[in-house]
Amino acid sequence: MKTTKLLFSLCLAMLAPHAFATGEAEQASKGNADITAESASETVKTEKKKSRFTIGGYGEAVYSRNFYSDNYLRYSNPNRYKDDSHGRFDLPHVVLMLGYDFGKGWSMGMEIEFEHGGTESAVEIEEEEGGEYETEVERGGEVALEQFWLQKSFCPEFNIKLGHIIVPVGATNAHHLPTEFFGVYRPEGENTIMPCTWHQTGISLWGQAGDWRYEALLVAGLNSELFGRKTWIHDGAASPYEFKIANSMAGAFRVDNFSVPGLRLSLSGYVGNSFRNTLKVPSGSSYDGINGTVMIGAFDFLFDRWNWIARGNFDYGYLSDSDEITIYNQSYSDTAPSPMQSVASEAIAAGVEVGYNIFSQINKLDQDGQKLYLFGRYDYYDSMFNTIGSIVDFEYCGRHRVAVGLNYYPIKNIVLKGEYSIGLLKSQYNNEPAISLGVAYSGLFNL
Repeated sequence: MKTTKLLFSLCLAMLAPHAFATGEAEQASKGNADITAESASETVKTEKKKSRFTIGGYGEAVYSRNFYSDNYLRYSNPNRYKDDSHGRFDLPHVVLMLGYDFGKGWSMGMEIEFEHGGTESAVEIEEEEGGEYETEVERGGEVALEQFWLQKSFCPEFNIKLGHIIVPVGATNAHHLPTEFFGVYRPEGENTIMPCTWHQTGISLWGQAGDWRYEALLVAGLNSELFGRKTWIHDGAASPYEFKIANSMAGAFRVDNFSVPGLRLSLSGYVGNSFRNTLKVPSGSSYDGINGTVMIGAFDFLFDRWNWIARGNFDYGYLSDSDEITIYNQSYSDTAPSPMQSVASEAIAAGVEVGYNIFSQINKLDQDGQKLYLFGRYDYYDSMFNTIGSIVDFEYCGRHRVAVGLNYYPIKNIVLKGEYSIGLLKSQYNNEPAISLGVAYSGLFNL
């Protein structure tokens, strides 16, 4: 059954670009503004400005009414909580971006992120501990420095970046601004099984030649003691300490192609060991040969043409030695940062969204630059797609999600969003419908 779902999801992700990729259009790189710390620096170098300093940012404010329970027992006792609902306000991401061009090819960029209001400790109800309240540190410090790097540009085809950088594996990590996806929240599948936005300290080599852009990275590996069943490796990039452990290094890459006007096709991947990338390094002969190798392969695309926008992704992840990692993590004491949960050997996420600009048919609004996209999105993801050994498959971790909604752009850099979504779970669980509203912005600010 899971093989059928995998093939179905892959077909959706692969077929969508062929449905739209015909005719001529402007290059996707021009139609899809990538306002990141990197592009902030590049803007300084390509535009004539009096100042070498650039400031920018993005932010989101959202409200959701969820017509399902948020009780920690809702999956173990679905009937008891089937009529519950709850509402939430949130500030998922508010980011300040700074860039400076030192000259002679040297530049600097940084992103300072205030996530969910700014503090990075949280009170949660722990499923593994009888529903008790527990304060958890998600990362050391109260404000996340999402990026900080120095770059030397030799030519458009070759640049070196050193510091804390984005790992552009998957569509959302490479294009995570709120103006670059239709939903009120980031695409749920990739945001569940992978770090998002994924940032690590290391070195990046990147460049663009013609219709091809590449990036290759060497970064600190993930920490397997932070893996879990609901989020797979998502939390493994974080660190509860004042430093990032780097006992193991990892490699990542991304390749983008813009050969077809209006269409971007992208491949990305990651590989690295995780088992010994912890503060308490496992020792003893019983752990010989256990590496916890994480391998991820991802395909994504963007089509922007004829007032249509289509995006899609397919991500597959594999974790070796997942059964040994599960046993090891569950042996931790209650004071350890590990969630002490089982972890799967395979996880997947696939999604497609398509939107049409209704205002393109109204001359006055179209000429004024206003846009109103009616969109639909489908996702399938499973953080416990495949398990080995004695690991129990928690079936509520796999789900389909369907969403429809509107994105209104009064101007290019501001968007008001609304959507209805429903998470479709297996029959023994309650489905999870919701209505969400949001307002967001992204852009560079001229001083």
